[in-house]
Amino acid sequence: MDRREIAGLLAYMGRLDPRTMRTDPGELRDQVDQWQELLGDVPLATEYGWDARTAVRAHVVSSPYPVLPVDVARQWAKHSADRLARHTDPVPTADPDDVESWRAELLGTRHAVLAGQRPPNEQRAITAAEATVDPAVEARLRAIGSVIPPAVRAELSRFRPTRAAREAAAVEGRPDPLAVRCEWCHAPAGEPCRNRRVGLDGGARGNARRAKPHPSRLDLAAAALHRQESAA
Repeated sequence: MDRREIAGLLAYMGRLDPRTMRTDPGELRDQVDQWQELLGDVPLATEYGWDARTAVRAHVVSSPYPVLPVDVARQWAKHSADRLARHTDPVPTADPDDVESWRAELLGTRHAVLAGQRPPNEQRAITAAEATVDPAVEARLRAIGSVIPPAVRAELSRFRPTRAAREAAAVEGRPDPLAVRCEWCHAPAGEPCRNRRVGLDGGARGNARRAKPHPSRLDLAAAALHRQESAA
C-alpha cells in the first residue's frame, strides 16, 4: 500500500473505531509512516479474496483492542499462506533442459500466488463416484451368480475348506455352525472351533483349529435356523 491507500485505510478504521483517529497533523503523519512501514508490501485489495478493510473490520468486531498494523500484516500472511497451501505448481512452459528458466517460472508463479496477482492452481480432489458396470459384465455376473466362476470356486475350495463348507451348507439349506458362537470352546461366530483340553489346574489347554465344529455348536446352529424359518 502507498501513503494514499494507507490514509484511506486509516480513515475507514477511524469510522469503525474512533479511538484510532488522529486529529493532530503531526500524529496523523507519524501514524501513516508507521503503518506504511509495516504494510508497504501488503496490498489494499486483490481480485482473489483479500481486502485490508475486511481484515480491519474483522478485528474491530472480534477484539476489544484497537487495530494495530501488525494485526493486518498477520492476516495478510495467513491469507497468503493458505493460498499457497492450496496451490499446485503447473508444469512450466520453459525448456526442462534450461534449469534456470524452469526454476524462475516456478518461483514466479508461486510469487504471483503469494502476492494475490493470480489465483492458486488447485487440483480437484478425488471424490467417490457411483460405480458403473458394463452391461456385458453385469449379464455374466447374473449368469454365474457370483464374481467368482464356479470352476474357479471349486479349485479354491481345497485351500478354503471352512468357507467351502459354509457355502455348501447354505446351498443345501443345512444349518451353518459358524453362524453362531460355540458355547464349548467359546469360538466367536465366523471362527472355526478349537480343540479345548482342561489341564490339571482346571485351565484350558490347546488352541488348534478343528476340522469339524463341536456337536453342541451344530445343535445351536440348527435351532437358530429353525427360528429363522419359523419367523419367515
